[in-house]
Amino acid sequence: MTTAEAIRTILDGRWAEVRQEVRSTLDPEVFGPPEELLSMEQHRERTLQAVLELTKTDFGRNGFTTEQGGTNEHGAAVTAIEMLGHADLSVFVKAGVQFGLFGGAIANLGTQRHWDAYLPGMLDGTLLGSFAMTETGHGSDVQSLLTTATYLPESDEIEIHTPSIAARKDYIGNAARDASLAAVFAQLVVDGEDHGVHCVLVPIRDESGATMPGVTIGDCGAKMGLRGVDNGRLTFDHVRVPRHNLLNRFGTIDDDGRYHSPIESRGRRFFTMLGTLVRGRITVAGAAGSATRTALTLALTYGQHRRQFEDPEGGEVVILDYLGHQRKLLPRLARSYALMLAQNALVEQMHRIAAGEETSEDAQRELEARAAGLKAIGTEHATSTIQACREACGGAGYLSVNRFADLKADTDVFTTFEGDNTVLLQLVAKGMLTSYSDAFHDMDSRGAFFFGARQVTEAVIERTIGGSLIQRLISGAPGRDGDDALSDRGGQLDLFEDREKHLLETLALRLRRAQDDDADSFAIFNDAQPHLLLTARAHIDRVLLEAFVAAIDEAPEGEARDLLEQVCDLFVLSTIEADRAWFIEHGRLSQSQAKSVVGLVDERCAELRPHVQTLIDAFAIPMAWRETELLEFLGDT
Repeated sequence: MTTAEAIRTILDGRWAEVRQEVRSTLDPEVFGPPEELLSMEQHRERTLQAVLELTKTDFGRNGFTTEQGGTNEHGAAVTAIEMLGHADLSVFVKAGVQFGLFGGAIANLGTQRHWDAYLPGMLDGTLLGSFAMTETGHGSDVQSLLTTATYLPESDEIEIHTPSIAARKDYIGNAARDASLAAVFAQLVVDGEDHGVHCVLVPIRDESGATMPGVTIGDCGAKMGLRGVDNGRLTFDHVRVPRHNLLNRFGTIDDDGRYHSPIESRGRRFFTMLGTLVRGRITVAGAAGSATRTALTLALTYGQHRRQFEDPEGGEVVILDYLGHQRKLLPRLARSYALMLAQNALVEQMHRIAAGEETSEDAQRELEARAAGLKAIGTEHATSTIQACREACGGAGYLSVNRFADLKADTDVFTTFEGDNTVLLQLVAKGMLTSYSDAFHDMDSRGAFFFGARQVTEAVIERTIGGSLIQRLISGAPGRDGDDALSDRGGQLDLFEDREKHLLETLALRLRRAQDDDADSFAIFNDAQPHLLLTARAHIDRVLLEAFVAAIDEAPEGEARDLLEQVCDLFVLSTIEADRAWFIEHGRLSQSQAKSVVGLVDERCAELRPHVQTLIDAFAIPMAWRETELLEFLGDT
């Protein structure tokens, strides 16, 4: 086994065989990037046919329980769809809408009658659906949706209505062209009482493809990217459906027309319902990672062949030999490794919960928070890295044939798709604050706060990945003032963890004023928002590092493990370098240490330069999915 193959085994994770199956069995002519620019209608048809091909495999069925007609291999399902991010991202999104969002709504919010009636058709492609949540006037603020679903006892029906243009369902995948049924999220009103957001299945086209009465379907048209996804707009003019079309796992209307829910609190019911749909964020983060690794593979391959300017011996220098070029790409490569390993750990956690191996509310909340954070950080990384890769290839990177245009355009929406990244990072930090508050009730005295803050933070900062290993490394770390603190793994972990703890403690203290009777709570929170976002980022940085360290610990001794250690170092040091100001301002690094970080990043880049091809070969992206003209004019094929 080569070093690249050994690293690939580690990166592929628990569902390595699924990744290999995708690489070896999916027809690149069907699932790969289009070889030429297609019209929007041609691309939409091509994308539909690819999704229908997927229905012939287990990739869709894996995400459902055996009772729902699936295989209960939820991690395999997410891994397979993540791999589609290397190819045509329109196929990834359309498949995600069909199996993940539309099918997931039925599976997670519905009951047996809905599973029996709709899931077989959803899985075999004879029933194409949409997930109609987002409204023109409400995106991230789902709790305030304006569409209504009013129960009519005289006819035992539910009436779906769009009261204003702001309530129009917008950007809905599959709606413009292919879907016949929509999972519509609306405020459920029973006997004059609003019970909050619920999901109702609403037919939008008949068997001939004609629009159903009372339904208006619009086409969002051409977008920045994802030309193969038929995003549409839906409005409903007092459209009536049977009462049983309500997906009623968390709230139902009985035969007497009365509303019941196993969750009494409207707010808790809402968040429980949305929590079951977390898989969408996980798959978006995964596909963003795949697209980023594709861009890095193309740019780093080009950088090893493109020559520019003379060297002392009269030849031309390969551009990746320039430190500036290395610094542009290699820290991003290291972060991509960290994100992939953290994504693997997240998918494993999701699988355990979906398969019923973990059932606690704490585990579900941790999954939701980590999924939100990794989605935000991972898609942000994709946007910036794909742009850097394009620039690293100069004019060649600007040509459509070399894929950067599509990779950039298709992933750009990921920063707001499945939750705006800023809102998701706030969700992460608010969850941390809630845990902090639960662990530390007595915050009346400033002195008492500082006395107990660090003990409380120790309880809140749970090490969900490699807990005992991480603690052992931190316990054996040298002091932060030592010359080797930045190069010691335990010292690095301690720096990341300490930054997160300090930010959380000071954020809690800052927001404590919002509890005062005369406080302007909104103003206090709004002023602290940058602090809140920084706390969430520090938390995710720690999660990434812990996932990296845990993966290295499981790797067998040898060259692959040694190389991963170097990549991990570069991830850590480049992260610290980017936030040097904070570490200096808060006394975590001396000025001399802060200066040395720059040199250490340079050293790690130089050390990894000879191993770049090995590191990108470990991604094992099929050649058919990365064939471009980038190297043709250089004499390579």
